[in-house]
Amino acid sequence: MLSREKITASTRLSWLTIGLVFWLGLVLAPPVAAYVGPGAGFALLSSFLVIFTTILLAIVAFLAWPFRMLWRMLRQKQRAKPHIKRFIVVGLDGQDPRLTDRFMQEGKLPNFERLAEQGTYSKLRTTFPSVSPVAWSSFSTGTSPAKHNIFDFLDRDLRTYLPLLSSTHIGSIDRFLKLGKYKIPLQKPELRLLRKSKPFWTILGEHRIWSTVLRVPITFPPDKFYGAQLSAMCVPDLLGTQGTFLLFTTRPSEGEFKEGGMRVQLSGSGDHFETRLEGPENMFLEGDPPLSLPMTLDLDRAAKTVKLNLDGEDYELRRGKLSEWITLTFKAAPGIKVSGICRMMITEMQEHLSLYITPISLDPEKPAMPVSHPSYYSTYLAKRIGPFSTLGLAEDTWALNEEVTDDATFLEQTLDIDTERENMFFTAMDRLKQGSLVCVWDATDRIQHMFWRYLEEGHPAARGKEDAEHKNAIEELYKRNDALVGRVVKRLKKGDVLVVCSDHGFTSFRRGVNLNSWLLANGYLKLKEGTDGTSEWLREIDWSATKAYALGLTGMFLNLEGRESEGIVEPGEEAAALKEELIAKISGLVDEEESEVGIVEVFDTHKLYQGPYLGNAPDFLIGYNHGYRTSWDCATGVVAGPVFEDNVKAWSGDHCVDPRLVPGVLFCSHKIDDDDPALIDIAPTALQLFGVNVPPHMEGKPLFSSETVSSGRLKKLEVGPSDG
Repeated sequence: MLSREKITASTRLSWLTIGLVFWLGLVLAPPVAAYVGPGAGFALLSSFLVIFTTILLAIVAFLAWPFRMLWRMLRQKQRAKPHIKRFIVVGLDGQDPRLTDRFMQEGKLPNFERLAEQGTYSKLRTTFPSVSPVAWSSFSTGTSPAKHNIFDFLDRDLRTYLPLLSSTHIGSIDRFLKLGKYKIPLQKPELRLLRKSKPFWTILGEHRIWSTVLRVPITFPPDKFYGAQLSAMCVPDLLGTQGTFLLFTTRPSEGEFKEGGMRVQLSGSGDHFETRLEGPENMFLEGDPPLSLPMTLDLDRAAKTVKLNLDGEDYELRRGKLSEWITLTFKAAPGIKVSGICRMMITEMQEHLSLYITPISLDPEKPAMPVSHPSYYSTYLAKRIGPFSTLGLAEDTWALNEEVTDDATFLEQTLDIDTERENMFFTAMDRLKQGSLVCVWDATDRIQHMFWRYLEEGHPAARGKEDAEHKNAIEELYKRNDALVGRVVKRLKKGDVLVVCSDHGFTSFRRGVNLNSWLLANGYLKLKEGTDGTSEWLREIDWSATKAYALGLTGMFLNLEGRESEGIVEPGEEAAALKEELIAKISGLVDEEESEVGIVEVFDTHKLYQGPYLGNAPDFLIGYNHGYRTSWDCATGVVAGPVFEDNVKAWSGDHCVDPRLVPGVLFCSHKIDDDDPALIDIAPTALQLFGVNVPPHMEGKPLFSSETVSSGRLKKLEVGPSDG
């Protein structure tokens, strides 16, 4: 994973500008699914504008209802004949079959064991590459990356070689109307979701089969379909990044954080400090100054508390304890406010005072931008379960990586988000009479990323921490997942089919590999004269003499003439020969210091899959071995440094390796008829179960035979209520 702040810097737009354009579009045009991608900012409108817009849309919808119904009847496809009542998917991002097997054998996962005995348990083939945005896109569409167009977290700008998020295209706003000190946008930005192919819930909706989809990655902005959806991965924070934490501190400046955070110097005297909390840029004003709120901190050393006053509101903070959600309301212009929510914690208050603030999440209760479908769905959820994080990557891994927070704080934050997800899920499940329900939980992925160091003896990130208090966090999380499955099973009814799956497994990340450093050492990449390769984002590369470069977590590219702006490798025979040469040299690459193979195999993407978007794929996918992954420097475009180096960050486990090494898991409440299931098979299975023909472009195959489906066996409840 890359820095959430840095991967969005080149595509940032103002929350306020796009927010106003979005509101004007709602008022002046028919409702459409506006796309606002990661790195863009959105204004959350004032309560007045939200209420006004909602009332206006309600009136328009009421008046248009007879015409909409007539149009729907004319367009209605033949209604499908479902073979089941409900298709329920519990997605546990990153649950690993090796750990699942181990804990089941030790008797620690009774509900999973029961599902395995009475239904199905199998490894689940993941995607190439085995990264979440790719895998969950294949899960939802039943297609390979060459048909859904998501190949990594990142893509590159072919003109500048700078990184772009792979899931969205974000245009710019160049025309404004000046009104005194304010400027009003006169155009809509081009905002497009880059994931292609219809997800299965959209196809079900075309047959009037309802779906509720909660926090499935690469659903931002939400799909428009017959159902409800809350977006997930790539929903930005209020600053327009993928998650930037703040640290207000009296400690002397130690420079900027390398990953995902901003340091703000606190000044004051004694026990009283005054500062400002800055929010998004205000593009309604010349110069785009940041919005901000006045903030004061007063220490009560006897009570070991800090009184925080934020824009006139008082909060009491205790050292080492996360606050509840705090609402931040920034005033941008007359009638326009920007709202977000965050949690805060005093991390120290003796010699120095330090205040940690989580990334500022969009306020789900005032979602005047497409974070859910229908637009009021996130408001409904917030009213039902309370405030919750809308940020795509909600768990603050970077604060733990930078040692701003500790293991206990990260676990508390992650498990609180896990509970939010569970409350959403059961709220939806209790209301669903017929149709599909899909929800993805992220805690397994996040906790394994950050706590694998305690699972593996001798991990470089765990040196000196072998007796850590939370060294069993992964095992405890698997037990928690098991209890969740038990609660889901208790709510199953006749005619339900339950699937519990993960998008990939997990392994160790002990050593980082800088492929750009290897390419430099072996003559395939050159630096500009007078540079040393220490700048980020490949800025010091001499493209006129570079044949190949690595970008993202799993990909490597040829510097192809006619494709890249400064490409030098001729397409055709030269490119094919260079591909073979690099594959031969890098496959089996040995880490001499550890006497281990660091890279199992390099794959030619043109031999992995076929589809209309294959031209957007990296030229190579790198199949790292257990214990290895793209180094932090390589991931941020730094060329200098060793090819192999220890990973000493808390982020100590990963899955961006050879996909054959990290399959996911599949549990099902019924016996399936496939002895080698793949993640790509779940979408066509959902369609089959509801009597909808599987489109020919889908590459996945249903998990049940036509005989099993037609026999009516799936209407029987094979796994009943449990005491688990």
